[in-house]
Amino acid sequence: MAGGTWSPTEQKVRPGFYLNFEAAALAAIKPGARGIVACPVKADWGPVRDFKEITSEAELLAAYGEDTAAGSTAYKTLRLALLGGAKTVLAYRLADSNAAKAGITLQDGSASPVDVLKLETKYETTRPFKLSVRTNLVDSSKQDILLYNGSALLRTFTFTANANGVDNAVAAINGDAGNEWVTAVKMADGNGALALINSQDFTGGNNGIAEVANADYIAAQSVFEARVWNLFTLDGITGSALQTSFKSWIERLREEGKGVIGVFGGSVTDDADPNLGNQRSLSFNHEGVVNVTVGAVLNGETYASSEVAPYVAGLIAGQKLSESITYAVCPFEDVSPRLTNNQVIAALQSGSLVLVHDGEKVKIEQGINTLTSLRQGQNNQWKKIRAIRTMDAINNDLLKAASDNYIGKVNNNDDGKVALINAFKQYMDTLVQGGIVESDYSVYLNPVYHGNPALAAPDEVYPKWEARITDGMEKIFGTFMVK
Repeated sequence: MAGGTWSPTEQKVRPGFYLNFEAAALAAIKPGARGIVACPVKADWGPVRDFKEITSEAELLAAYGEDTAAGSTAYKTLRLALLGGAKTVLAYRLADSNAAKAGITLQDGSASPVDVLKLETKYETTRPFKLSVRTNLVDSSKQDILLYNGSALLRTFTFTANANGVDNAVAAINGDAGNEWVTAVKMADGNGALALINSQDFTGGNNGIAEVANADYIAAQSVFEARVWNLFTLDGITGSALQTSFKSWIERLREEGKGVIGVFGGSVTDDADPNLGNQRSLSFNHEGVVNVTVGAVLNGETYASSEVAPYVAGLIAGQKLSESITYAVCPFEDVSPRLTNNQVIAALQSGSLVLVHDGEKVKIEQGINTLTSLRQGQNNQWKKIRAIRTMDAINNDLLKAASDNYIGKVNNNDDGKVALINAFKQYMDTLVQGGIVESDYSVYLNPVYHGNPALAAPDEVYPKWEARITDGMEKIFGTFMVK
C-alpha cells in the first residue's frame, strides 16, 4: 500500500493513505514498544546474504557464534542491541565474493579406494572443522564419523557399514535433527565401508569477511527495505561516505512513509575529540538519525561510540512509547571519554546523543536526535526521539488501519466519513489512556478541503488531528526558601 507525505500542489497517483505531521496538528499512537532493530553484520557462521531473527543471546550464539574470526562483528553488535532491550534483532550477514563452504571427501576402505561421500559445512566459514572415521567401539559392524571444531567434539554419527553403507552414512548425518554443522552427499557406493581416518581437516572454506566493502553494505539496503523493522544500526562501521549513504537512505524511507530511525556513531579516534562527533551530528541534521558520540566500557573492554550505537538502538526499541531514554541507566562501567559540563552542553546543542558518568552510574544524558535546523512545519518536539517514535507509530498504525478497513471498502459519503472520524477518535482515546497524548485532542475533516469541493475529489478524504504529545519530565526548576 502506498503512503508517505502529501502536498496540496502534488497529485498522488497510487491509492493510499498520506499523512502529514505539522507542529499545529500532531497525532500519536497507542502505547507499546516497537522493538525490532535491523543490522548488517559480518560473521564466520550463519546464512550468507540472508536474515536471522534473534531474540536472545542463546539464539545469537546458535546462529553466528562468538566473534572468534578476524573481522567478525555479529556477536558483539547483536548482543549489545539485545542488552539495550530490543525485542527482536533482524540480522543480515554480509560476505564478499570469496565466501565458500568448507568440505571434505571420504573414500571407501577398498584396496583401490574411490570417493564415496562428501561432507560440506552448512555455511561459508573458516572454522577449523575436522573429521575422524573409526570402527564403532561397541558394534564392529558399524562405523562412527566424528565431527570436530578444532579439538572440540561436536557430533558423532553412527551408521551400519554394509552394501548400503554410504546411504546409511548420508541418512545418519542429514537425518540428525541435532546436526547444525554439515550436510552429506553420496558420490558412489564403493564397498559399503569408509576408510578409517584420524582428524582430517575440512578445506576450501572462506567466511567472506576480508573484502567486504561499502558496496556490500549499500547493496543490503534494498533487502532491508523488504522487511519490517523500526531501528537501524551498523556493526561499528564509521566511514563518513557510508554513513552519509545510510542517512540519505533513512531519510528516503521516512519520506515514503516508513517510520524508521537510524542510529550511528564514530571511531575511538573520533570519540577522543568531541568536536568531531558534534560535526557528524550537525552534518546529519535529521529527526530520523541519532548520532552517538561517546564510547563506553563494558567488562573492562572499551567500545567506540559506533559500537555503542547498537545498544542505543536496542534501548530505543525497548522503550514504551510513553517512555523516554533520557537519564536511562546503562550497564556500562564507564564512558570514554568523560565529558565536561561545557562539552555536554555543546553536544546537546549539536544534536549529539551522549552517555555520561554521574559518579555512580552511566546514563543517557538526553534522548535526542540530530535535528538542529528545523524545517517548515516542525518545532522543537521533532528533536526528541520519543516524539518521533510517537509520530512514526501513528503513521504506521493508521496506514495499516486504512489499508485493512477503509480504502476501497467504505463509501466516501457522509456516513463513511463519520465512520472514519469516529474510528480515529476511538484510536486517540487509547493514546490518552496510555499517556501518549493529552485528553483535549480533536479529530475532524479539514475544512480547507471539505469546505471546497474543487479541492477534494470524490475519492479523497482529508482528516485533521489536533493533539498535544506528552513528554517526559526532564527539567525541574525548584525554589528552596530558607527562613
